[in-house]
Amino acid sequence: MLYSEKVMDHFTNPRNVGTMEDADGIGEVGNAKCGDIMKIFLKIKNDIIIDVKFSTFGCGSAIASSSMATEMIKGKPLSQALELTNKAVVEALDGLPAHKLHCSVLAEEAVKAAVKDYYDRNGIAYDHGKFVQTHDCGHCGED
Repeated sequence: MLYSEKVMDHFTNPRNVGTMEDADGIGEVGNAKCGDIMKIFLKIKNDIIIDVKFSTFGCGSAIASSSMATEMIKGKPLSQALELTNKAVVEALDGLPAHKLHCSVLAEEAVKAAVKDYYDRNGIAYDHGKFVQTHDCGHCGED
């Protein structure tokens, strides 16, 4: 199986890895059964994501997707982070194998879950329709 240079780069040199003690929002998605668990930590000031970290347990595609997603939302307003799609993550990585596309869906959902957590913690109203999780572990392939 061939991975793009960008996937390999973000897998071998992931950006924004780690946890955040004082995160303003934390999103965790996935489950051990499917093998990929993604956690995103956000630091937010004036509605802007000033810092982001991730902790991912999973395959190389999951790590690369997490890394790329954090790069794509860092320094951006929350409204832009909510517009992040798994398709945009895949395009930024120059593609993923079909059976690994769920990794990019997890990245999108982890970002949204972290923003939702921030909204919930701060009593900020939001459109619940933007936070529907679609990940179905039935599509996860074996490595």
